[in-house]
Amino acid sequence: MGLFTGCGGEEKAADQNVVKVGVFLPLTGDNAAGGELELRGIKLANQLHPEVLGKKVELVVADNKSDKAEAASVAARLIEKDKVSVLVGSYGSSLSMAAGNIVKENKVPAVGTSCTNPQVTANNDYYFRACFIDPFQGKVMAEYAHQNGFKKVAIVQEVSNDYSVGLAKFFREEFVKLTGDENSIVDVANYQTGDKDFTAILTNIKALNPDAVFAPGNFTESALLVKQARQLGIDAQFMGGDTWETQEFIDVGGKDVEGVALSTAFDREKASTEEAKKFLDAYTKEYNGEPSALTAMAYDAYLIAVSGIEKAGTATDTVKIRDAIAATKDLECVTGMTTLDENGDPIKGVVIKTVKDGKFTFKDYVEAK
Repeated sequence: MGLFTGCGGEEKAADQNVVKVGVFLPLTGDNAAGGELELRGIKLANQLHPEVLGKKVELVVADNKSDKAEAASVAARLIEKDKVSVLVGSYGSSLSMAAGNIVKENKVPAVGTSCTNPQVTANNDYYFRACFIDPFQGKVMAEYAHQNGFKKVAIVQEVSNDYSVGLAKFFREEFVKLTGDENSIVDVANYQTGDKDFTAILTNIKALNPDAVFAPGNFTESALLVKQARQLGIDAQFMGGDTWETQEFIDVGGKDVEGVALSTAFDREKASTEEAKKFLDAYTKEYNGEPSALTAMAYDAYLIAVSGIEKAGTATDTVKIRDAIAATKDLECVTGMTTLDENGDPIKGVVIKTVKDGKFTFKDYVEAK
């Protein structure tokens, strides 16, 4: 999708009129549904903000195939071959972390979309993100469980997924702290990405009779887990993270996922900025229905990236662009006014939703702390 021609002079001339923003997302594989929702957000942002420094912004979209090795390869290709000014992506912490060294070594900044694991930006001056991080997300869900009077919680984690393992860890630490009881976490069970039969895990959990189950993981496996739990007669409250907010979670889980609780980053009820209103109008015209928080965060990631180019005053000096992104303060985004902290992470609140009548429905909002 790059503007390459047979003549070097022509290529240079074309590049003078275009600013390339690389987009690397999982558009096939296990995470494809999340990647597609995020691509919607980036494309909408590009439609509403198509220029920077008086030049057209061209999206160079690449599929990382939900694969860590492919994520690193795709990031390298976008930087080295397509000569992008900045990267936007990826969905999934593991995929973003796989590209971490690539952006750092090449000194080309990246703005993550929904990669919430703290390790994405840790010790990497070239990686930023538009989403909150798991220590806060995990803490909020632990507080939610505690406030609802849950005394015993089982954890089920997708052990091959950095996001799931990290979020489960932060939830566990906070819940034990809140209850003052090491035994308040009655079990930590593991499964692998792609697993479809959770009978053994759930049979054990049923015998422990927890009040709630915290199960952050990919949308398909998580929906199957909840569905099979209900079939086994487990009526505990199921809770998860922001990856659950895809239509596939409801399609797979059906009536069995009604009443679950999940943390996420955006809801129409908390849409307070003018940018949010523009986003919602554009989304309704283009897709109908309600946008996922994944779409909103990806839109914001594009805004952060393009704003960095604008403030840097250059599309070619990627170090200056990095410095400008790092200095992001009070940028009007869909998910609120955005300021990046010293780690490149935004200070943002958490929305808690449930599934009601087959739709994700606003339940509560927790301010950033």
